[in-house]
Amino acid sequence: MVSRPTYDDANLILRLYEMRRDDRMREARAWFTASFRPKKWEDLATLVPPGSPENASYRMVISYWDMVASFIVTGVLNKELFFQSGRELLVVFERLRVVLPGIREAYKDPSYMANLERVGADFAAYMQSHHPDAHQAFVKRING
Repeated sequence: MVSRPTYDDANLILRLYEMRRDDRMREARAWFTASFRPKKWEDLATLVPPGSPENASYRMVISYWDMVASFIVTGVLNKELFFQSGRELLVVFERLRVVLPGIREAYKDPSYMANLERVGADFAAYMQSHHPDAHQAFVKRING
C-alpha cells in the first residue's frame, strides 16, 4: 500500500530545496553536473583528488543526495511525492553508478551509498512505469 503524502513531506521537500540554495552547495552542484563524468573507478583520482575543491564538491553533492535518499528509504519522506520534483538525485546516481562498485571495493564498504543506489533504482523504475523509454532517454541526455 502506498502512503499518501503529508504536509510534513511537502515541508521537508521545501527545506531540502532551501539547503540546495546555499552558495557553496550551488557551486558544488554546478561543478558536479558540468564535470563529474568518470568512466571508471580510476578516473576519480584525477577528477577529485584528495584535498581539492573538486573533491569537496563531489563529497558535498553525493553525501547530500545519499542523506535525502535515507529519508526516502526509511519512510520519513514520501517517495512518490519526491520523485515528482527530485530528478537531480537521479542525475547524481546515474553519474556515480559506473564507479560505485570500485569505490565500495576500495573502501571495503559494500553498503557505501546504498540509500542513493536503492532510491536511484526505484526512481528509474518509477520513470519507466510512466513511460517505457523515459529513463533511457534521461540517461542518454545527462551523459551526453
